[in-house]
Amino acid sequence: MQRSNGSAYAVGPTASVQISAVTLRKVTWRLIPFLFVLYVIAWLDRVNVGFAGLQMNTDLGFSSTVFGFGSGIFFLGYCLFEIPSNIILERVGARLWISRIMVTWGLISASLMFVRTPAVFYLLRFLLGIAEAGFFPGVIYYLSLWYPTAHRARAIAAFMTAVPVTGLIGGPLSGALLELDGLHGLAGWQWLFLLEGLPAVILGTSVLFYLEDHPETAGWLAPP
Repeated sequence: MQRSNGSAYAVGPTASVQISAVTLRKVTWRLIPFLFVLYVIAWLDRVNVGFAGLQMNTDLGFSSTVFGFGSGIFFLGYCLFEIPSNIILERVGARLWISRIMVTWGLISASLMFVRTPAVFYLLRFLLGIAEAGFFPGVIYYLSLWYPTAHRARAIAAFMTAVPVTGLIGGPLSGALLELDGLHGLAGWQWLFLLEGLPAVILGTSVLFYLEDHPETAGWLAPP
């Protein structure tokens, strides 16, 4: 497809033509590091409840059954709304919808610091699953708009390395945040939810200004 600024770029999930190495590098360095960071935050906010439970269960008197159900109900919300979320993404555009997903899940994740009862814990974890649903498949769809078939697998693999990286840094980071226990009257688990949730809000807002819905509208792809 010919862009209005004069450079050729094939788009669409089924695109398989060749693009120049320079253009491919430009797309990769623009998108992959940013999306990688977003996925690190997504995965961290999904699993940080496991670290918070080290203090949270004692402070709130939650049994292992209450905590286990609250942790797992996230995936019910996630599964129920994953497909509807991506239908909306395709209609309204990735930039707006990924931003919405991140801001919403960041606020809900941070709100877990206010949990006092099992019912609120269940509700917020379920809502977190709804909010985060669609992010991963949405990004995969988004990458398919920018990468021809021959280059797509490598881009997706680079994006997905965020999962093991999060596993590497998530424990030490969450452990350090739990050490803030008592600071300004907040428990360590409250600091954990707050300080790991707010980055999603900040980065979600930046998505509106950083990402483009399609290559055709990306001014940064214009030749110098």
